[in-house]
Amino acid sequence: MVAIQTVSAVIGAQTRHGLARSIAQRFPRPVVYALVLLLVLANTLNIAADLAAMGAALQLLIGGRALAYALAFGLACLGAEVWVPYHRYAGYLKFLTLALLVYVVAAFTLHIPWSRVAVATFAPSITLHRDLMLTIVAVFGTTISPYLFFWQASQEAEEQRLLQQRARRARAPSASAQSAAGNPSRTRLRRISLDTWTGMAFSNVIAFCIIATTATTLHARGITHIDTAAQAAEALRPIAGELTFVLFAAGIVGTGLLAVPVLAGSAAYAVADVVGLRGSLELPARSARGFYGIMTAATLGGAALAVTKVNVVAMLFWTAVVNGLVAVPIMIAMMLLVSGRAGAKSFPLPAWLRALGWLATLIMAVAAAALAGSALL
Repeated sequence: MVAIQTVSAVIGAQTRHGLARSIAQRFPRPVVYALVLLLVLANTLNIAADLAAMGAALQLLIGGRALAYALAFGLACLGAEVWVPYHRYAGYLKFLTLALLVYVVAAFTLHIPWSRVAVATFAPSITLHRDLMLTIVAVFGTTISPYLFFWQASQEAEEQRLLQQRARRARAPSASAQSAAGNPSRTRLRRISLDTWTGMAFSNVIAFCIIATTATTLHARGITHIDTAAQAAEALRPIAGELTFVLFAAGIVGTGLLAVPVLAGSAAYAVADVVGLRGSLELPARSARGFYGIMTAATLGGAALAVTKVNVVAMLFWTAVVNGLVAVPIMIAMMLLVSGRAGAKSFPLPAWLRALGWLATLIMAVAAAALAGSALL
């Protein structure tokens, strides 16, 4: 995770534009269009599932109508993306990540048999059963997700453009201007690495706590079929107590507020890069109508799906599977960009980081192949 996210960040920082444009410069356009289309579809489904889950969770906490809450959340996220400049918006997103800590708190309100959890974590029982392979690909698709690649690259590109603008305004010394222009910098790579290691460690701890909480409470008591995220939170109430229920439900809302803008934004960045639209969260809506139109379409499309009677958990699960499969060709394209003589010259990455990037790509490809093989058995 760290390696591939660092690679995507460096691509954005060095080129000062998004990942889709970098890939399009090296690979056939039809392939890039297909990958971006799959990304947009997966992101829209993800937005729908997140909004529906947020509405249902808030209904559990305060009552009212879940569908109305889902639409309100969608409009609120869209308004923030359109009207708040990127340099402030990025700070809000970082602050929202604190909402994820409720899952850690929820885990420690339970009596989890950590010794058994450790054994199952480091010595799992793995078979080539289709359901297990689907779950593995879905977990990979959730943690090593294509939308994160595009968002990370675009975010770094935004940061570099902001640095360049500030340097021009202040008439900064040549060293600062050089850094803002996107030239190789060990300091920048250290900063990207620190950010990525911190973020990936944080996300994995959160994911582990969610898995441990639900496994200890729901799965251990034979509750293996959940149709909505709110249903999962409600099922925790009699088993784990009121505090865990409230924390889990509040975590669903906080996670959605963090995820929906990133999903819509990454889709808009990818499409804008491929078709040549002017796109940046730092620009006002009147200066980037196409970019914000894509973001609006993705958010409202997700909101429209959220008010239908779809199985939210199933939608999230299959979207994660699609993400896990789509990630493979995108990771291959990314690694090819930064490898070889031309890649090493344009993107000065340590050899060990490239090796880890290729290893992550291989693991994802093997998981996808195993899933295809299990479907034929």
